Amino acid sequence: MTTAVRNPLAGTAFHQTLRGVRCVRLSVLTDETTSPERQREAGDIAAASLGIDFTEGTTTREAVDLDVSASKFSPFDRPELGAWLNRPDDFDVLVWWRFDRAIRSMSDMHDLAKWAKRHHKMLVFAEGIGGGRLVFDFRNPMDPTSELMMMMLAFAAQVEAQSIKDRVTGALAALRKMPLRWAGGGKPPYGYMPVPMPKEFGGVGWTLAPDPDAVSVIERIIRDLVNGLKVAVIALALNAENVPTPRDHWSLKKGRKTGGCVGGKSRAVRSKFRWTYTVITRLLKNQVLLGWKMHQGKPVRDAQGNPVMCSETPILTREEFDRVGAILKPTPKSRQHGERVDTNAALLGVIHCSGCGERMYLDIRTTHKTGRPRYVCNARSRGLECISPTYVRADWVEEYVRDEFLKLVGSIQTTRVTEIPGYDPEPELLETLAEFAEHQEQRGRQKSNHARKAWQERADALDARIADLESREKREPQRVTTPTGLTFADEWSSDSNKQRRMLTEAGARLEVKPGTRGGWRRLDVRRVTFSMSGELDPAVDAWTTADRDLEAENRGDAPPSPGSRMKLAATLAA
Repeated sequence: MTTAVRNPLAGTAFHQTLRGVRCVRLSVLTDETTSPERQREAGDIAAASLGIDFTEGTTTREAVDLDVSASKFSPFDRPELGAWLNRPDDFDVLVWWRFDRAIRSMSDMHDLAKWAKRHHKMLVFAEGIGGGRLVFDFRNPMDPTSELMMMMLAFAAQVEAQSIKDRVTGALAALRKMPLRWAGGGKPPYGYMPVPMPKEFGGVGWTLAPDPDAVSVIERIIRDLVNGLKVAVIALALNAENVPTPRDHWSLKKGRKTGGCVGGKSRAVRSKFRWTYTVITRLLKNQVLLGWKMHQGKPVRDAQGNPVMCSETPILTREEFDRVGAILKPTPKSRQHGERVDTNAALLGVIHCSGCGERMYLDIRTTHKTGRPRYVCNARSRGLECISPTYVRADWVEEYVRDEFLKLVGSIQTTRVTEIPGYDPEPELLETLAEFAEHQEQRGRQKSNHARKAWQERADALDARIADLESREKREPQRVTTPTGLTFADEWSSDSNKQRRMLTEAGARLEVKPGTRGGWRRLDVRRVTFSMSGELDPAVDAWTTADRDLEAENRGDAPPSPGSRMKLAATLAA
């Protein structure tokens, strides 16, 4: 298509087809009122009347930036539009649907106008103020009219953007204070999904309900933690099974591509995100699992200081949340960084050095001439001095402990202990006290009466919550024991983690003395002492006594039972 264009510098008229780029932008992918199709249609109508062609052979010149905010990203920072602006020789004009699809600030418009003026480009807005089309022609460097008009319109756009931001911020602040109300428009916390508000709670707006897919992942992680697995091991398993991370889970729910940019300044791009120690611990320490609304990492509270709920059905109870927090609580480091020891060994916590009484650890190095892993005394790495540090082959002592343990308890029936969580107000009390102390640091910094009033309201709410928590009594957890119908021998397995749990729960302890000359061929049982203490003691004693009595009876030297005459008869006969 051709059109007549007058060059003000040359004073002559010539025919030219303008090479255009159709620009499409959306802040929110679900926005139907400003859909890409509507923007394309408006751009095509404007292009047809101005002699602009978007096609080049079989391709279309187009910059589509979806889910990109004009308030946060200037035209030069948007993925597709920024790439076109870096190639000004490939086109003559940029076409947008409306002004707000291009910019939201005077600073961005100034930069865009300066770029258009330097490269002699046209900027077209299919629907301007009042519905009319706006055309800014910067091909004439001597005409300042276009730049002036654009700056005036940019000022209006910036004022409108700030007004919208203030309205949205105020609306979100009001919605945060409403129990069970979810503001929407963003990603919900992992473990929850937006659902319509039930009629019994007003039926207006949205609330959050547990997301079955995400909750099953959270329950699996907690179950593995309770069973003794390390966070890093859990993360590896989740990645190996391609379980979506919280970010990828939401992308899949919305039908979007997974992955994105990672690595801070390096900005590496991955096709999917990975589970890590940080991802898991941050997930499990987030109080939103209690159903609390969170804002900027802190609970949203009502006038009485109580946390405002975001869901009628929280994922965890307070007792469960505190139990997970206790498991995740860091423990003092007992070994130097970089030591090659296995913390999942079967006898970890069971085997001890007789010289210092401290634990021995499984050294996974094979530098010893036997090439076999060994349990070693690591007292020196913990800043202790052992008078006779020792080591012993792992397979020897693990087999010995297994035999001794099953000989004592192999025929005893196992039980399952179900813990009924108690309640301790102290963890939440300490968190609220820390929040109150941080809030107190802002005292006196408020300049307006409204700010001082808001500060005092939050201080009163936190104080009321602290008083409420102080009045609550601690409730101890309860343990319910039920028989399984299986013996320890039945439940013994090749899983080192399960073996360690069985041994430690039974109070098993093995002390190892330094080896003797020639002890490299087999385990010298004089070096080791196996003992047990704990809840199984009465059962072990009863079983040992019964076994000893049966053995004595089989030998014929058992003591006479009450009322028996067998021994007396034998004596008289003699």
